[in-house]
Amino acid sequence: MSDDLRTHPSKVAGDRASLTTFLDYQRATLAVKCRDLTAEQLKRRAVPTSGLSLLGLVRHAAEVERSWFLLVLGREPVTPLWPAADGVDGAFHVDGADVDEAFRLWHEACESSRAVTNSYASLDEAVEFRGESISLRYVLTHMIEEYARHNGHADFLREAVDGSVGE
Repeated sequence: MSDDLRTHPSKVAGDRASLTTFLDYQRATLAVKCRDLTAEQLKRRAVPTSGLSLLGLVRHAAEVERSWFLLVLGREPVTPLWPAADGVDGAFHVDGADVDEAFRLWHEACESSRAVTNSYASLDEAVEFRGESISLRYVLTHMIEEYARHNGHADFLREAVDGSVGE
């Protein structure tokens, strides 16, 4: 995983550019963690005590993108791509999952999220959602945190799958 094709965020950009490029950097990091693996490797639950897999993380990221950007900020009705089963986020049930579909839906969700972000004039612009006021700034910051946490999981999963390490 030595070829880092990610665009690194600027160290002097303004707030909006910093938040959006850090989010894109985190998205790209998840893609790097999944690069060059077979469908079987992407589906592997590589940590015995966990149901997580790299493909499950990709599918979960698609769901979270759709929830925060389309449902909350875009105020569009959204139904889960992979409904919950047995009390577990359905995105993590990957045994019969279509890898190409998962990546396509994730990339589409990211593009939709960028479009919603671009439709907001200000980071402080907010919507009312379930009795709370939620700003674009909050959603971008939350999504950076969401990806960063799961990219930490992806680090361990990738190392357990094929021994690859790195940022």
